[in-house]
Amino acid sequence: MLSRPKPGESEADLLHFQNQFLAARASPAVKIVKKADKRKGEEGSTDAERPPLQDHKDVVMLDDFPDILPALTPAPPKKSKIKSACVHFEDEDPEERLESHDQHITAVFSKIIERDTSAVAVTMPVPTGDPFPRTFHRSEIKSEVKVGSGRKSIFAQKMAARRAAEKVATAPSAAECVQIRSAAPDALDPEGSAGEAPLPRIRDDKAGDFLTSQWPCLITGEGLGSQKSEQEAQAIHKENLEKLRSMSEEEILQEREKLLAQLDSSLVAFLKSRRGGNEGQKKELKMEQNRLEEFVESLPVSQHGVGSSLSLQESGLEESVRKEENMKIEITEDDLPVKPKKEWIHMDNVEFEKLEWMKDLPSPRQKKTKKGMQARFSLKGELIPADADLPTHLGLHHHGEEAERAGYSLQELFHLSRSQVTQQRTLALQVLGRIVQKARAGEFASSLKGSILRLLLDAGFLFLLRFSLDDAVDNVMAASVGALRALLVSLDDEKYLDWTFSWYQGMAAFPFVPNNEEEEEEEEEELNGTEKSQDKKLKDENKPDPDVARYDVVKGLLKTRIQHRLRYILEVVRPVPTVVLDILHILTHIARHSSEACSQLLDCPRLIETIVREFLPTQWDPRVAEPGCLLTSLHGVACATAMKFIRVLASGGRNATARLLKKFEMKNRLSRFIAEDPLDLLLPREEAIRLSTEAFRLWAVAAAYGQACDLYRDLYPVLVRILQSLPELLSTCRGKRPMIELSVQRATAVVTLLIHVTQTAGYTAELQAKLSSSEDSEQIPPPPVAWNQVSGLQPFIETSLKKFLQEISQTETWQTLQPLTTTYVIYLGVYYSACSQQPSVNPIDCLEELERLTSEVLQPLLSQPAIQSMWDLLRPCSALCNPLSCSPAPESVFSIASLSCTGGKPPLSLVGSKSPFPFLTALLFLINNITHIHKGLTSKYSSVLGFRGLKDYLHQSWQTRPPSVTPSSVWILRHEYHLQYFVLALARRMAGTCPDYAQHASLHHCVAMALLSRLLPGSEHLAYEVLLDLAFNPEFLPEGKAGGPEAADFSDILHLGTSAKLAQPGSAAAFFSKATRGALLRESYQNLPFIRSCYLSHFVHLQPTLMRSQASYQGWNYLIQSMLLPEVKGPILPSDWPFFPLISLYNKVTNAETRGAVLNSLPLDLVNTVTWNLQWVLLLETWRAKTLQSIPTAAKLARLMCVFLTGGDLFLEAPIHRYTAALLSVYCQPKALDSLNLDAPLPGLASFHDLYISLLEQFEGVSFGDPLFGVFVLLPLQKRFSIHLRLSVFGEHTSILRALGVPLQQFPVPLERYISPPEDNLNLLRLYFRTLVTGALRHTWCPVLYVVAVAHVNSFIFSQDSTTQEADAARKGMLRKTWLLVDETLKEHLLYYRLLNAESPLGFDLYEQLPPMRLKYLQMVTQKENKENAPVLVS
Repeated sequence: MLSRPKPGESEADLLHFQNQFLAARASPAVKIVKKADKRKGEEGSTDAERPPLQDHKDVVMLDDFPDILPALTPAPPKKSKIKSACVHFEDEDPEERLESHDQHITAVFSKIIERDTSAVAVTMPVPTGDPFPRTFHRSEIKSEVKVGSGRKSIFAQKMAARRAAEKVATAPSAAECVQIRSAAPDALDPEGSAGEAPLPRIRDDKAGDFLTSQWPCLITGEGLGSQKSEQEAQAIHKENLEKLRSMSEEEILQEREKLLAQLDSSLVAFLKSRRGGNEGQKKELKMEQNRLEEFVESLPVSQHGVGSSLSLQESGLEESVRKEENMKIEITEDDLPVKPKKEWIHMDNVEFEKLEWMKDLPSPRQKKTKKGMQARFSLKGELIPADADLPTHLGLHHHGEEAERAGYSLQELFHLSRSQVTQQRTLALQVLGRIVQKARAGEFASSLKGSILRLLLDAGFLFLLRFSLDDAVDNVMAASVGALRALLVSLDDEKYLDWTFSWYQGMAAFPFVPNNEEEEEEEEEELNGTEKSQDKKLKDENKPDPDVARYDVVKGLLKTRIQHRLRYILEVVRPVPTVVLDILHILTHIARHSSEACSQLLDCPRLIETIVREFLPTQWDPRVAEPGCLLTSLHGVACATAMKFIRVLASGGRNATARLLKKFEMKNRLSRFIAEDPLDLLLPREEAIRLSTEAFRLWAVAAAYGQACDLYRDLYPVLVRILQSLPELLSTCRGKRPMIELSVQRATAVVTLLIHVTQTAGYTAELQAKLSSSEDSEQIPPPPVAWNQVSGLQPFIETSLKKFLQEISQTETWQTLQPLTTTYVIYLGVYYSACSQQPSVNPIDCLEELERLTSEVLQPLLSQPAIQSMWDLLRPCSALCNPLSCSPAPESVFSIASLSCTGGKPPLSLVGSKSPFPFLTALLFLINNITHIHKGLTSKYSSVLGFRGLKDYLHQSWQTRPPSVTPSSVWILRHEYHLQYFVLALARRMAGTCPDYAQHASLHHCVAMALLSRLLPGSEHLAYEVLLDLAFNPEFLPEGKAGGPEAADFSDILHLGTSAKLAQPGSAAAFFSKATRGALLRESYQNLPFIRSCYLSHFVHLQPTLMRSQASYQGWNYLIQSMLLPEVKGPILPSDWPFFPLISLYNKVTNAETRGAVLNSLPLDLVNTVTWNLQWVLLLETWRAKTLQSIPTAAKLARLMCVFLTGGDLFLEAPIHRYTAALLSVYCQPKALDSLNLDAPLPGLASFHDLYISLLEQFEGVSFGDPLFGVFVLLPLQKRFSIHLRLSVFGEHTSILRALGVPLQQFPVPLERYISPPEDNLNLLRLYFRTLVTGALRHTWCPVLYVVAVAHVNSFIFSQDSTTQEADAARKGMLRKTWLLVDETLKEHLLYYRLLNAESPLGFDLYEQLPPMRLKYLQMVTQKENKENAPVLVS
């Protein structure tokens, strides 16, 4: 016997074993046989019998194992279809033999009969309010299921129980069915209840008599397979009927019960559903509707609405059922556009429901309904009405949802944008871009519910565009760029920003930073602005891109490095001109975002180089200028949009401008496009003028930083030639030639450049003197332009101004030339302001020039009727008087800053074409500079303040609440505040020189106070000037000289009952003589200089921003860092700034105590600070009360409470005590008390309750029983305020009740506000009663709260209104305890209290004897107590 191979033996050993085996001729352990071919029918053919060239398979056979597996269960033996004994003929065709044994697939499929589901009920899922389907736990399912054969897991048992429960819920059991039938005889199964004989009832009921039915309900015969299936079913049905007729009713019931017991409940329910059929459903709906109609008729008239709504709902249900049935049968061959024929393959049995998609679309809904429908848009981005029936050849129909409606929904467009087909992605992005553009224009505001832009951004539209921007297909890339431009950029916004560029301070603009970002936690005062910005930058870097983009789209795009992708498209892809312009617009919008965004654009590799090289070349193809030339590529051609992008980028900061001028050689480009006349540029004329205009604006921005002024010397002849040609614009304007507006814009840009060059030259001598005098500190080098190089331009401009002003009466001509005239006036103001400071200029010559300008130009101008009409237009065009003119657009989103100029502004608006604001602001700027230099000319301009239109405008503007702070409002309001400031500055000069000015003083002071709380960041210089010269100026408070204090004393005498003076017993103030309010006002008026210094010292934290603002307004170009103003989150000063010193002092003390330090004594200056603060507030509350109307009365009281919370016994200082008492009397007037609301949130205060608890704790510690302090504690305890304040006094701080000794005669608040309406809180009433009974609250200690507690307890114990059992027991218990009181005085007060009486020493009147009703009720309660608890009473 051969051995088996062992480990380690090689292939040679295996071959040796094989040779030995073959030589021995031994039989193998296995036998290789060929199984019979099923198609041949042979089973044991050998190799010799195998036909040649026929493949065969080797089959391994094992001995002692059968070929067929044994059957596990006894079963009849299978007969093989192919046996070796089959007879085969030699001439038999194999193909025919194959066909006879192997049937085609159609033979198999033809025998498959689909189950008929037409009668199966379809149940819709039950709608719930949950966002996800409710999950179930296996513990919720009863496991009362009998486990059959085999073991089941717990989960399987639970699932089986759940299925059984669902079946029971959907199909009731037999017993339940019987009960239902007995309760509702007109239900589906009309057999009757189990207690009655069902058969007679069935036979009497013709509608449900199945014994007389001609057709079977359950048996259809479909499964018999024969053609006579219906006859068989009918025969079975007749046999069943005969069987039933032969049985008695008792036998039928017995058999029925047996069947119900044997069959499954689900099977019974199925049989009953088949029993009813469609006829039963229709009858049930009809009968249900009849019952509802009868029920509605029986209802009262007032309830008919509900019934009618129910009937409408039921009829709608029946309609829906009828529609479903109609849909089943309405699909016929006539409805199909292509008629199927029987000759077609597989069309012998036509299934019309599968061909439903071929029939014509149903007509869209025509009637308007309240139910909202999904918005659908055309390929142009237009909204398609819901009832629009558009033809299908427009390509707006598809096989999605609502196939009958034309157009695409936003969801479908999103789906198409991620398609694999390039054309679909391109089309979807193009349509989305058009939708966004139309949405921003407000076309959908009245048609759609909600905001499309907000919906798209929430759905990820921004990042869809960003991903599509990375697509390799040019068309997809171009479509995404267009959509992104439509989302970010508003060309109308850019138009109006260019329009205001040459206004006074119009070059500076607010950054496009959204102001609705996440609210950050308040940081400590020690953190400066730099640290805060660094922390915010780190937080933004750690946030995901979508989180950043949710609050700031531009910042989110920069996080995705969009600038690098745009650079790649411009440099490598080189798209068509439209895409290039869109990219430049997007980059311009990003540059307007912030200085950080400008830095990222400048740092992007090769971005600026590509734009300058490709779109601002010095040479290009001259064929571009040929008429009719179609540009296929913008690369290599000068473009005005690229120059504008560079200009906006330069506005981001002086460092950015220096990089652009030096590193990117923008000086050469400026020389190239400025030196050549636009008519000579090889560009289309309109594009050439725009390019020249943007070049001058870029140069003006650089000159505003004091840069690029060396070009002035090189291009001086060009500038003079342009100035000489400016008067020709007048004749061009009269002739109404084309391009006149563009030419005027270019001339305006030239004059704006000269304004900033003149400002730069104005401080050259000053910087030169500083450079030569000091050498130790770092000095700023003087600019390369001197005063004598710019002084020769003034005659050209003044001559042109005189010619233009002659056309002021011509409306159309003046409207066209007004922008240029405005810049002329601004130039003259800047020129004379700088000229008066030049050491080389004779001051007398300067003053004579100003006198000549006043007499020859300005005075005649002010007397013209056209100027009068301009003042009258201030009020209609004002944004303050018309807040809706600067409201955000309907589709504006907070994450994208927008000026809401889409569609243009109306002519009568602040930036409209008929607005007088730019010219009048420039005129007032010139007049202020003239009167500042030549004070003798001030009286010449007194007529300015007397214009009726100006006075009406000022009177309405300061009383109207300003619009909310949004990007669309701040840039407009800033220009309006400039005009108001110049009016006030002129008024300040008039106040000291013109004797008749006093009539305007009060109005101008109100305007100044309103302006202080409205000025926006960037205008700190104006706020400082108003505080310094206007707000605290005695000339603007004429009441101090004209009997104001005496009038206040007289008013107090007339209203003595409503404003009683408070005494200060036991305090330091008692040693000083009491002062009347008139004396306090007189003292405050005399201390106005000290008050001004106090406030200026407390605003010292604004010093850094003040320096930047002064550099801009004073024309110190060498100190200006950026043309972007600070980010706006609100006005510079808060609305409650008159209380700022007091709040600042309170914060300092609170912070010191938080750190563990205790301030036992306060220096004298702090006492003076608080005194001056209170004096200023008293002046405003008395003579300028309307200016403080924006501050709630509760906020004022909360600020005054800081007096008591600061510095221990600071409130006991005599002056502080007097002025606080005077202010308290003002705030306790009836109107002020009516407006007091302590429950509303207060600005600057997190919780009034916490502040009040601090006040209670301070009163317990340092009050010394001061009545003034006590009044502040008692004020919030009025009945209409929060009950928690009263609970805190009577529950946690009852010790203060002994020190609240405010006399009733000195309490300034009527007690009716404390006792009306009666108290209904049981806990507080028990606290009232407990403090009275225990003696914690006595009339001698706290008379005010004693009266309040007695009144509420008396009202409660004698109340007989229906209430809860607990309250009834409590009031009866209080009444019994009151009857048993030992203190007879308290008992008398609680039982015999009648009404409040301010004249009574007690504060209330008492009954001499109880009224009969009260006496009877008292006897009833006390006698019942005596009967029930007699032993207790005896003891």
